[in-house]
Amino acid sequence: MKVEMFNFELPEELIAQVPLENRSASRLMVLNKQTGELNHAIFNDIVDYLHEGDCLVLNDTKVLPARLMGSKFDTGAKIEVLLLKQVNGDTWETLVKPAKRIKKGSIITFGNGNIKAVCVEELEHGGRLLDFEYEGIFYEVLDELGKMPLPPYIKEQLDDQDRYQTVYAKERGSAAAPTAGLHFTNELLDAIRAKGVHVAFITLHVGLGTFRPVSVEDINDHKMHAEYYTISKETAELLNNVKQKGGKIISVGTTSTRTLETIASATDDGEFIAGSGWTDIFIYPGYTFKAIDGLITNFHLPMSTLIMLVSAFAGRDHVLHAYNEAVKEQYRFFSFGDAMLLI
Repeated sequence: MKVEMFNFELPEELIAQVPLENRSASRLMVLNKQTGELNHAIFNDIVDYLHEGDCLVLNDTKVLPARLMGSKFDTGAKIEVLLLKQVNGDTWETLVKPAKRIKKGSIITFGNGNIKAVCVEELEHGGRLLDFEYEGIFYEVLDELGKMPLPPYIKEQLDDQDRYQTVYAKERGSAAAPTAGLHFTNELLDAIRAKGVHVAFITLHVGLGTFRPVSVEDINDHKMHAEYYTISKETAELLNNVKQKGGKIISVGTTSTRTLETIASATDDGEFIAGSGWTDIFIYPGYTFKAIDGLITNFHLPMSTLIMLVSAFAGRDHVLHAYNEAVKEQYRFFSFGDAMLLI
């Protein structure tokens, strides 16, 4: 299956550069995955499409201020570092720009020397393993020096850093936000619970896969980067109970989807079992879903693994038709854009 099959024309002006003042005021396109029928609504209307006994599953990862601006110790050359995941202790997997300047043994300093990093291994595609040295508590130093790692297609400065966090963000460790969740407010979540819909949380720390484009021609040649996930006993039991009673599991975002499908795929009957681990699951058309019954997501990049996942769930033809309609109706795309509900 060719990556080009998931291409579409997207005018640059439809890429949302700033979030709306009201999170839940974004537009919502509702796609019937069986028929391809489309309806247009406002995200606040999402409560009308959920039913008592259903379960909404949210990713409660919290984005680190993971973008650090530093300089090479010996030359003073400017170096940008993006923290991706903590490998062990003070060793982190990172993306470095320009990577060609940083070799094994290179030293990078940040701030007034508050943080120093030594390159201990060179990885592919600009990746580097860095050992950090600092005084005090690393996350407090990071809060002081780091910036939110906004995607490269967002050119505007973000005045309020919390707008790149979900209102329920809790477990810090992510290099990017699970952006489908940015549309929810606490008031909307309360209204959903009041309708008898369960709200559950899992964690997947978004990593390198979010920043790495698909660079192969054939989907089968692409490999996803592994990301860390965890699901509690409470959430696992709730999801199993919802399934047993005939309720629907509605996943908020592709990150929640990949986590749930990874967990359900580990058992013969699709049962959810508490635990943690690493997932590199790549979902594209032909995949049989075992966990979710519905999906809330944003509008994604052409030829990305994300649009492939959505196409696997609702059918490539239905999804590309919906995307073309979204362009025609001038929906806002990507992280700060509008949303889709696929049911």
